[in-house]
Amino acid sequence: MADIQDSAGPPARLSITQTAAHGIRVLTLEGEIDADTASGLHEALCVDGTATPRTVLDFSGVTFMDSSGVNALVAAFQRTRTAGGWIRMAALTQRVQQVVDIVGLDSVIPCYPTLPEALTA
Repeated sequence: MADIQDSAGPPARLSITQTAAHGIRVLTLEGEIDADTASGLHEALCVDGTATPRTVLDFSGVTFMDSSGVNALVAAFQRTRTAGGWIRMAALTQRVQQVVDIVGLDSVIPCYPTLPEALTA
């Protein structure tokens, strides 16, 4: 496992851990996604130099997400699709699911109840 956030300084409000399963990049998110932390998510979702980027985001540890997170996800979706890949979201918490439902993000980025379901869809 690799923690994408810099370990120097105070603990981040958003922790992003990158692993791989079945050749798919898995980003496990923990904490809050807001104006202060969305840039870290944006960086983690960068697909530059990836042949066919495939990413599953595990939201099981996310306690809050605002429009900054939605914007980072939409931008990542567009970059990934242009590169011939895809993004999926998994295990959304109730608070995050409410935001996704309100803005209709699930009509753009597929959502799955569990990480295993997102990996095998």
